[in-house]
Amino acid sequence: MRGFLSTVLGAEAKEQSGTRYGAAEDLWRDLFGGHQTASGVAVTWKRALEVTTALRCASIIAESICSVPFKPYRKVPVDSRVERREAPEHPLNDIMSTEPNEFQSGFEFRETIGLHLALCQNAFVFVNKVRGAIVELIPFEPGHVEVTQNRDWTCTYKVTAPDGEQQTFTSREIWHLRGRSWNGFMGLETIKLAREALGLAIATEASHARLHANGARPGGILSVEGPMDETGFKFYRKWIEAHYRGVHNTGRTMILDRAAKWQSQQMTGVDAEHIKTRGFQIEETCRAFGVLPIMVGYTGDKNATFASSEQMKLMHHDHTVRPLHRRVESSADRWLLSKKERREQGLYMRFVDTEMLRGDHKTRAEYYKSGIDAGWMLPEEPREFEDMPYVAGINRPRMPANSAIVREDGTPMMATQPKPERPTDEP
Repeated sequence: MRGFLSTVLGAEAKEQSGTRYGAAEDLWRDLFGGHQTASGVAVTWKRALEVTTALRCASIIAESICSVPFKPYRKVPVDSRVERREAPEHPLNDIMSTEPNEFQSGFEFRETIGLHLALCQNAFVFVNKVRGAIVELIPFEPGHVEVTQNRDWTCTYKVTAPDGEQQTFTSREIWHLRGRSWNGFMGLETIKLAREALGLAIATEASHARLHANGARPGGILSVEGPMDETGFKFYRKWIEAHYRGVHNTGRTMILDRAAKWQSQQMTGVDAEHIKTRGFQIEETCRAFGVLPIMVGYTGDKNATFASSEQMKLMHHDHTVRPLHRRVESSADRWLLSKKERREQGLYMRFVDTEMLRGDHKTRAEYYKSGIDAGWMLPEEPREFEDMPYVAGINRPRMPANSAIVREDGTPMMATQPKPERPTDEP
């Protein structure tokens, strides 16, 4: 059992290939399949996804990877500059977009590794190569992979199949996508670090559910002095439903005899604090996943305006999506492309994340117009962004007529007009 000896004896469990350290939470996970929390809930990835906020946060992170194209590009030297061009002939182009393996599409494959990164900060993909070329990418469940760092700093991956059979792979055969890491070879698990917040959210939801399942809470209580027989019960019920029930009877004054008293059952302070706690756990879960609460449909006590919502969306792209894209791109460059492809052929992997930054039609039109008028965008490029057909003859740069190049001394360099040729006399 992993971590058992090191937990009981307080020593390091050493293997031939490297060193691993046990901990109390590792023992708990081995015995009960989850991370124990102070709230008494064992948090696993399945239990974490039962928290709707965690489910939405993980989905948002996964969708940010699978909803935009992920393509190989090539740096091509042209004259004195370097141009970026797509590399459709590279095997990774079809693998990432259409057919990574026999049972997934490119969208589903990237969504799977996105979920693994969101919850575990580790994603393991088997890289199947034939004659040095990648032909297939197969994702493994993080819980079925045991990682060991060897003495030469390389990693070994022991994968357990669903039937219990184990197979060991080297780092050349596994594409290991890591999230933020402390030791450099394993990502810090989100559900492990945020187990207290997730456990409290699960426990709070369960207690609230039991409150509704076992509690009886009428809209009000009518009490009278003295005993009441079955006839009296039926009379009062029929009388109240006839005169004080429904929207048309709202606000009517109730007149009672026999010293009867009406007590309205409103929300208590305990109920309000319970609901407030659940709202706080939404913010805590979003904070753990690095997702803004507004992205999961929670605004708290503040009313978000259209302008603030747009800024929060940009913040989400800048602080959540973009770092994740750069992390996956860097990992793909390192483990899916060889040194020869990177250095000699200029290949690299990139997300086309400009699609996620698209605004409305008016905003896009103003952006394209400013770029074309200023000369830093060609007229054909907006058509490519909008998936419009190619039009020959329009791809010529434009420059403002009232601008000029500035010399080193700060004075403008005006364009000289060619002098017209003088007409010569005919002989």
